[in-house]
Amino acid sequence: MTDEDAVRLALEVARKARAAGNHPFGAILIGPDGAVLMESGNTHGDTGDRTGHAERVLMTRASLAYSAEFLAGCTMAVSAEPCAMCAGAAYWAGIGRVVYGLSEKRLKDLIGPHPDNLTMDLPCRTVLRAGQRRIDVVGPLLEAECLTVHDGFW
Repeated sequence: MTDEDAVRLALEVARKARAAGNHPFGAILIGPDGAVLMESGNTHGDTGDRTGHAERVLMTRASLAYSAEFLAGCTMAVSAEPCAMCAGAAYWAGIGRVVYGLSEKRLKDLIGPHPDNLTMDLPCRTVLRAGQRRIDVVGPLLEAECLTVHDGFW
């Protein structure tokens, strides 16, 4: 599976999240062998939890299911760049690689000061570089495609 394929899968999860009444974000966990192990969309609409970002929810589930050693060989692919909270969750879960579609900057430019998503202009690379172990980051990828799931939402 290419990184672009992974982002497109995460985008499909974002579409499902939106259709279910949640914010349009999706994340998938890809194992060392390239198999999709789990997925999560944003859960804010379902639960009212403002921290229910797709990546944070996925990393919580992954850290309960797998060891940090295993997750170091895994990739989290997401439809949009992880925010500071989600990048932190990926770091603490032990993920080895992050691949994202839409950049946090483009998302902020799109949404503006929307009260449901006060997007930060803080690249996940900046957050992850502050840690004590390396996490490879790839992105942005397919930004035009990833913008489509937000059309008319905000």
